[in-house]
Amino acid sequence: MSQNQSSNGRKYPQVLVFAGSTRNDSMNRKLAKVAARRLEAAGVSTTFVELRDYPMPLYDGDLEAEGGTPAEVTAFQELMRAHDALLIASPEFNGSFSALLKNLIDWVSRPVAGEGPTALFRGKIAALSSASPGRGGGRRGLRHLRELLEMIGVTVIASQLTVGDASNAFDENGELIREGDQQALQKILDELKTTLATKMSIIA
Repeated sequence: MSQNQSSNGRKYPQVLVFAGSTRNDSMNRKLAKVAARRLEAAGVSTTFVELRDYPMPLYDGDLEAEGGTPAEVTAFQELMRAHDALLIASPEFNGSFSALLKNLIDWVSRPVAGEGPTALFRGKIAALSSASPGRGGGRRGLRHLRELLEMIGVTVIASQLTVGDASNAFDENGELIREGDQQALQKILDELKTTLATKMSIIA
């Protein structure tokens, strides 16, 4: 029985949550953890992962041709296969998303045996969020990330969360302080759940 199925064979949605940063005190890591806790509390099967647990070399076609797919990439590809949706908390670096996140997408989108390029992304649903010290909250980076994900076949929900002045947005327990940020997070989680429910009803 796959982890996506119950004993009666009905498929339930699985959400993979991660931040595009490995820094210990990353604001986006905190945001991803808040989102994961909210999803779990709402009864959504959720997996939170740290990208530092999947260290990948900078994508190099010669490296791939000579040594094959690194084990960390294969492991993350299997995570992608087992989940129906992504919730990404993406930092903004120089007006775009992080090199770490781009490198992850470049590796994971490589062809898997019997499947074409980007197969593990096509048909997935994604919710995007960002936290930034600036007032914009990382929205410029999310624009670039949305464009890339949609280009490789991901359905990115319309709502997104941008947390500005994020250095002052979390309490000592890593929870969002401001009511507006809390409401905006709930909005994207509700839209993600609704979109997943529609997808699952079609699959079932």
